[in-house]
Amino acid sequence: MEAVIDIAVEWVFVCKTDDVPQNGGGCVKVGDEQIALYNFSRRGEWYATQNLCPHKQQMVLSRGMIGSTGDTCEPKVACPFHKKTFSLLSGECLTGEEYQLKTYPVKVEGDRVYVGIE
Repeated sequence: MEAVIDIAVEWVFVCKTDDVPQNGGGCVKVGDEQIALYNFSRRGEWYATQNLCPHKQQMVLSRGMIGSTGDTCEPKVACPFHKKTFSLLSGECLTGEEYQLKTYPVKVEGDRVYVGIE
């Protein structure tokens, strides 16, 4: 029998939906963490990652360009300075390097946006 690990997620209210531009990003601070929040309105989806680009250690990902890639139209963000692209689902670097982003679950209730913190 496999052990089931129940990781509790704390949902933190971070902003209103109008605070993040459609098909763009914004930055919120939860505790000591800067979190990039993406309103991918073309897809009707929201995503969140760390704001720190692991390539050059700059807090810029919330200003990155979002889009889709591949046959599965995987959602991605490109660093605005260095053009490294990352999956918004897994945080994996899509340009072949070993960089990895931390991702966070997001939920929207009415006009309120919440980020899940473990």
